Formats: sequence, structure tokens, C-alpha cells
Amino acid sequence: MPSALTEILYGLAIHDQVRTLARQRGALEHLFVLISFGDLLGLPVLPPYYSMRLLPFVVPLINNWRHRMLRERDLMDAIF
Repeated sequence: MPSALTEILYGLAIHDQVRTLARQRGALEHLFVLISFGDLLGLPVLPPYYSMRLLPFVVPLINNWRHRMLRERDLMDAIF
């Protein structure tokens, strides 16, 4: 029973805040990868030397970032 109560309180109190923070973190990661590796899409922002120094930190993010950048968006994506 205490587990159910804590889940209800979590849902009432901070679930929206956690979702908002996760969405903001994703947007910041998206921006970081775009700035550092925009040349993958034809948008060079940083010189290649700095991009190569950041490569070990960005490798896990590149595949998901590329899918997010190249997928089609509609009005419902902006709402939800």
C-alpha cells in the first residue's frame, strides 16, 4: 500500500515537472550535437578540430539525433 500511495503522490506532485525537465534536457542535447556536428547535415558551425575533440562525448547521441533531425514534423509534435 505505501508503494501505491507514493506513486499517486509522485503523479500529483512532480510528474509534470520531471517530464518538462526531461524534454528540456533532450532539447539541450539536441542543440549541443547540432552545434558540434552540424556538418553531418551540411551546416558547419565549429571547425573540425573542435568537433573531433568532442567526438567521444557525442558518439552515443549521434544516431538518435540524426533520426530526430531528419524526421517529418507536424503541428501535433509542437503541442505534445
